[in-house]
Amino acid sequence: MWHTTGSGKTLTSFKTAQLASNMDGVDKVLFVVDRKDLDYQTIKEYERFKKGAVNSNKSTKVLADQLASPDAKIIVTTIQKLSSFIRGNPKHDVYAQHVVLIFDECHRSQFGEMHTAITKHFKNYHLFGFTGTPIFAVNAKTGGSPDLRTTGQAFGGCLHSYTVVDAIKDGNVLPFRIGYVDTVRRKEGVRDEQVYGIDAAKALSDPRRVSAVTSYVLDHFDQKTKRQSSYMLKDRRVRGFNSLFAADSIGMAKQYYAEFQRQQAERGGEPLKIALIYSFAPNEADPGEQGFIDDEDFETAGLDQSSRDFLDTAICDYNRTFGSSFSTASDQFENYYKDLCLRLKNRDLDMAIVVNMLLTGFDATTLNTLWVDKNLKQHGLMQAFSRTNRILNSVKTFGNIVCFRDLRQEVDDALALFGDKDAKGTVVLKPYVEYLAAYNEKVSQLLKRFPLGEEIVGEQAQKDFLTLFGSILRLRNILQAFDDFSNDDVLSLRDLQDYQSLYIDLYQQRRSHEEADKEIINDDVVFEAELVKQIEVNIDYILELVAKYHDGHMEDKAILADIDRTIMSSPDLRSKKDLIDSFVESLSSGADVQRDWKEYIIRKKQEEFERIVSEERLKTGLAEQFIIDCFKEGYVDTDGTRIVSMLPPVSRFAPSNAYELMKSRVVERFRQYFDRFIGM
Repeated sequence: MWHTTGSGKTLTSFKTAQLASNMDGVDKVLFVVDRKDLDYQTIKEYERFKKGAVNSNKSTKVLADQLASPDAKIIVTTIQKLSSFIRGNPKHDVYAQHVVLIFDECHRSQFGEMHTAITKHFKNYHLFGFTGTPIFAVNAKTGGSPDLRTTGQAFGGCLHSYTVVDAIKDGNVLPFRIGYVDTVRRKEGVRDEQVYGIDAAKALSDPRRVSAVTSYVLDHFDQKTKRQSSYMLKDRRVRGFNSLFAADSIGMAKQYYAEFQRQQAERGGEPLKIALIYSFAPNEADPGEQGFIDDEDFETAGLDQSSRDFLDTAICDYNRTFGSSFSTASDQFENYYKDLCLRLKNRDLDMAIVVNMLLTGFDATTLNTLWVDKNLKQHGLMQAFSRTNRILNSVKTFGNIVCFRDLRQEVDDALALFGDKDAKGTVVLKPYVEYLAAYNEKVSQLLKRFPLGEEIVGEQAQKDFLTLFGSILRLRNILQAFDDFSNDDVLSLRDLQDYQSLYIDLYQQRRSHEEADKEIINDDVVFEAELVKQIEVNIDYILELVAKYHDGHMEDKAILADIDRTIMSSPDLRSKKDLIDSFVESLSSGADVQRDWKEYIIRKKQEEFERIVSEERLKTGLAEQFIIDCFKEGYVDTDGTRIVSMLPPVSRFAPSNAYELMKSRVVERFRQYFDRFIGM
C-alpha cells in the first residue's frame, strides 16, 4: 500500500490489522513497526482507535508468550523484537499457523533482511507493507540482496496508491514552501557539492559558513516558525511552532550545536531550547547513495569517543533545561529519544539538531520548519520534508523548508517520482509574487469598498467584509514566511489594526445575534480567530506607548488613540482594557511607568483573586496554590479533584445539580481571571 506520509497511513494499516484479525482462518496478526516509531504516543493513538486492541510487548519473552496465547489476536511489535524472536526460536508452533504480517514504513532497509527470515520460518503467512515512499529501482540502494532491493520485490505489486498530490488536493496534508539560502560563493552552474576549486566537504563545513547559517536561523527563527502567532495546544496557549535542523554528518551536527550555543550566549536574551540527537549508523561507501537517510538505531556504543562525549555534554544541557537525567548509556539514550520526541510534540522544545534521526517516521503537528544543510534525494528527501506538513490549525498552512544547499533538481526528481511530473504545482507553494499580487488585489478591494471611518451597513455587507478580510488574513499568513514581505506590505500597521478591530467587533455582534436567535443554526462566515492572533502585540508594547505618553507630560492624545487602537485590535488585550485604562488615568507626573505598572498589577491581581474566593466561598490555601500552578503551567487545569477540593459544601436542600453548576461557574471565573492576567 502506497499511502503518502501524513495521510493517516499508520491508522489505515492498523485498521487493516483489525479487519484481518476477524477473518476466518487467521490465527494471528502481527503489526510490525520500527522501535523508534513505537513510542508512548503511538500506543495511545492505537488505544484511542480501538480500546484494548493493542498487545504491545516490552521484551522478546513477552512477544513469545503472546504468540503462544490464543487470546492475543493482534500483536504490535517491533522489527527488532520479531527478528530476535525468530533467531531465538527457530522451531515454534506459530510458524505453522496462519499469520498475517503487516509492516508499517516498509521502505526501511531492515524489512529486506526481515523478509528473508520470515519466508524461511513462517509456512502459512500473508505479508502486507505500508509506505509513503516506496523503493523503486531508481531509488534503491546497491547493498543487500539484489532480489529484495525494491518494495515490490519484497511485498509484491502495489494494491493501492494515494500520493502526496492526492493528499494535498484532499486537504489531508499541507503543501511545502521551499526556500533556498546561498551559503557558498561559486561560479555560475557549479552546485554546492561541486564547489569550484576547493574540496566540497571542507567548504560546506567551514566555520565561517556554519556561523553564517547559524546566524540566519537565529535571525529568522521567529518569522519562519511564526512565533508572532498564538494558538491553543492541549489546553494551553503557545506561540508558534518548532523545527528540525538536518545536518549532513555527526561532525557537522556537533559544529552547529556548538555554534548555536555560542551565538545565543553572545546575543543574550531568552535562548531557544535546542537539543542534539544522533546515534551510530554505518556510512555508505557508495557516494551515489548520499542523500538517502540511513536507518539509525539507539546504538551509541559504535560512536567514536569524541562524538559520544560531545553528545553526553549536549544531553547534560538538555537535562539542566528540563530537569531530567538522561545519558548516552543504552537504556538511558532510548528514553532520551522518547522524551525529546514528546517535548517536540508538546512544543516544549524549539529545535532539534539531527543527522538522520527523526527525519523518517516521526510525527509532530507542531513542527512546521525544516532547516536543511544536508544532501537529500528521492525517498530520503520526501520523508524529511514530510516532517513539516502535518495539519494542525489555520495558522499552519504549509510545511516550511529552508535549504542551505541547492536541492532544486533533487526536489523536482523526488516530486516526479512520488507524485507525477506535474506534482510541483500542487505540492510546492506558488511563487511569492503570485501570493503578493493576490494580496494586493484583496487589499485594494478592501480599501475601495470598506474605507475606514465609514460604517458597514447591512448584514450582507458585513458578511462580505468578514469574508474579504478573512481572505486577507490567510494570504498574510502565507506571505509572512517570505523574507521580502515586510518591505512589500501595502497595508500599514495602523490600518491593519483598525480593520482588525472592526473585524472582531462585527464577528462578536454576529455571535451575540445568533445566540439570541435560536433559529440560526450555522453561519457561512468563517472567523479566522487564530490568524487574528498573529498580529498580537504584547503588554510591553502597550507600556512603551504609555511611557511615551507620560514622558510627553500626558498631553499627546494621539498616543492614547494608538493605545486604544492597539488594544481593540487584539482579542487578548481587550479583556485587559479596563486595567490598562485605569492605570493610564492614575498616572501622575512623577510616575515610574514600569515600576508602577508592576505594583498596580500585583494589587489588582490580588484584589480580583480575593473577590473570587470570597464570593464563591472557596478554601483560600487550595485556591491560591491552584492559581499559582495555573500561571506556572500556562493553562487552567480542570482535570482531577483540585477544583472540587476547594469548593464549599452544598446545602442538602439545594437542587441536585447545584454542585456541578458551582464547579462550572468557578472554573469559568478562574479561566477569565487567568486570561485577564496572563502575560501581565
